[in-house]
Amino acid sequence: MRGFLTGYLCILGTVLLTVYGQLVIKWQIIKAGAFPEGITERVWFLLRMVFNPWVISCLAAAFLAFLLWMVAMTRFELSHAYPFVSMSFVVVLVLSGLFFHESITVPKLLGVLLIMSGIIVGAQG
Repeated sequence: MRGFLTGYLCILGTVLLTVYGQLVIKWQIIKAGAFPEGITERVWFLLRMVFNPWVISCLAAAFLAFLLWMVAMTRFELSHAYPFVSMSFVVVLVLSGLFFHESITVPKLLGVLLIMSGIIVGAQG
């Protein structure tokens, strides 16, 4: 039982760290402004983003998510664990609406419901 709990906590950590990375990168891109037109400006834009401490924290979060996912894979079959990763779609949809005032439309909500239904079915094992 303890192994399963550890596995589920690792899956949860993977999802939360993934969501963190997506939200922080979007936040930093909004702050940085539009992608420049010229090639030189584009290179400098991307270099500034790569060395941005917040973006670096996203890379660290992605690496930690990777490590947690490896632990989760020692506890579950991939076909059981992987559907839970799609919970990140649900969390990103809700939080992007809250933080970035992105639209949460009926089609998006229906899509999320379909994803959640798939998670329930897929996790049944």
